[in-house]
Amino acid sequence: MRKSIYLPDAGREELIELPVASFLIRHNQGNVLFDTGCHPSVADNAEERWGSLAKLMTPISRAQDNVLVGLRDLGLEPDDVDVVVSSHLHPDHCGCNAFFHKATIICHASELEAAQRPQAEKAGYLASEWNHGGSFETIDTQRDVFGDDKLILIPLPGHTPGTRARSLHLSTPGHFLLASDTVSLRETLDREIVPRNTWKPELLLKSFFEVRRIEAAGVTVICGHDAQQWQTLKKGADAYH
Repeated sequence: MRKSIYLPDAGREELIELPVASFLIRHNQGNVLFDTGCHPSVADNAEERWGSLAKLMTPISRAQDNVLVGLRDLGLEPDDVDVVVSSHLHPDHCGCNAFFHKATIICHASELEAAQRPQAEKAGYLASEWNHGGSFETIDTQRDVFGDDKLILIPLPGHTPGTRARSLHLSTPGHFLLASDTVSLRETLDREIVPRNTWKPELLLKSFFEVRRIEAAGVTVICGHDAQQWQTLKKGADAYH
């Protein structure tokens, strides 16, 4: 994407690579997936699936770089996932939702409402990506998924009406906040920069304050699309417990 979407002092033609991640949490009450990334087909023909949106964000991944292949590498199929949490309903976060037929799909009520509005495409919502005829479990407050403080969904609106993060408490190496596009790049949080693709700047600034409050308690913030941070993170089935 254009770097200036996130950092206004960047040159207009300067581009930035943005990793797109899905997070699998194996809990003793079920397998939970936080976001499902892009649909596999966009690697070959993004314009066919995304239309004009493909001019704003251009996939550069390989066809096999998607959550379905990632799960298969761990010995799992889509039907092994019990819960899918959509941080929001933009196509780089919910593009593979349709494959998880048996999972409960959770999103914020305000997010589903925004995606259903007339001309929602102009706000980055594509019905082909999120509307698959199934039902959502919608929530509008903080939610402890399993009631044990291990997986807590936290509303952090601003990027979209219903953007939410996930507080994740692991035995090792500790406590994380999967911030999604509330903090796409670390620099936007550190410099308090509101990206151009923000729905409500005043709400995003309030969410920045909440993220800083959470981080001050010793929580590691995982940004939504920060390539520099992504290179520093441990990855793999045995990296976290």
